[in-house]
Amino acid sequence: MAKVSPLMIAPPLIFLAIAVLFYVGMQRDNPQAHRSVLIGKPAPALPEAGLPGRTTLRDADLRTGEVTMVNFWASWCPPCRAEHPTLQAMSDEGLRVAGVNFKDTVDQATGYLVEEGDPFFANAFDPKGRTALDWGVTAPPETFIVDGDGTILFRYAGPLIGSDYEQRFKPELEKALGE
Repeated sequence: MAKVSPLMIAPPLIFLAIAVLFYVGMQRDNPQAHRSVLIGKPAPALPEAGLPGRTTLRDADLRTGEVTMVNFWASWCPPCRAEHPTLQAMSDEGLRVAGVNFKDTVDQATGYLVEEGDPFFANAFDPKGRTALDWGVTAPPETFIVDGDGTILFRYAGPLIGSDYEQRFKPELEKALGE
């Protein structure tokens, strides 16, 4: 009987192991969902700085009794630019949309809002991204739904566009608003 070299067995075993990992990963409920540890907890503090000439977002703005969406954005972020019309439409519908601009410059952020329109009732400015870390933001844009007492209800990572937005974000917003 011929002896089989371990080098002959290793590639099929490695392939099988990778195939099993891919299969298990595809069986997860929603591989795009990024569950936040902040769900059900009070919203972290906001930066004290705002953008010049605009209303500064304060912690008290998240505890007014009204549902608020807190959107982390940056002028240099293409997905943020893609979701901007959606944020503007929400604001035009009377929804409370707050912005936290991070890892940006004052000139670029304010220039962008002048050029594209400002959907935010108030803005905070986080140039070093420290507040974004406290909120668990991994990359812009990210939007949090905060209930009227300042408790985070939902976190949405990515731009508010397309079917994923329609199927995941909107139902959570409607639930928060009691619709």
